[in-house]
Amino acid sequence: MVVLNHLKKILFTQHFRCCKVLYFIKVMFFNFSNMEKKLFYLVILLCLMPLLSCGQTQGIEIGKKVFDVSGENPEGETIGIESLKGKLVLIDFWASWCQPCRMENPNLVSAYKQYKDANFSKGNGFEIFSISLDRKKTDWVKAIEKDGLIWSYHICDFKEWYSALVDKFELESIPANFLIDSEGVIIAKDLRGDALENTLKALKK
Repeated sequence: MVVLNHLKKILFTQHFRCCKVLYFIKVMFFNFSNMEKKLFYLVILLCLMPLLSCGQTQGIEIGKKVFDVSGENPEGETIGIESLKGKLVLIDFWASWCQPCRMENPNLVSAYKQYKDANFSKGNGFEIFSISLDRKKTDWVKAIEKDGLIWSYHICDFKEWYSALVDKFELESIPANFLIDSEGVIIAKDLRGDALENTLKALKK
């Protein structure tokens, strides 16, 4: 019983909202009877926990070409990644409610400031194209401002894990990112911590 109670507390933290599997299980949970809820915790404990690491390898494969990605920015204008052709672009999935994402944002800001005007072997200039899985515009915009995400490319469709881009990029958790070259081909992914700056440094001319 102690283990189940502990698992329950873990399950309903914001951290696990970052995982797609748990998000949908949590949605179903509220329709369960008390007995079903107990069985549910046991299933999670015995079968699912090994699959729920938010740091797991995921997403479309390196070497694949990214399709045109577009959406509305905070001002309601439609912007697309196609306009960034010729640059190195980091496609970054995040959300205001995702604490691991928020903790990673300073690394993105640092890399952007240092490399946005640099020339690389696979593109000229570096840009970040942020895709949020937020549901509320106010939360999204406040997080952009608070975290100092100073780049111009931010989109959100306010559908959380129901966003079509989640399936197109084969996401299972966030934060997640994909580095594409000047032709839109994925050359790296899941660059966190020092990995992003180290990768950009290695690609710099």
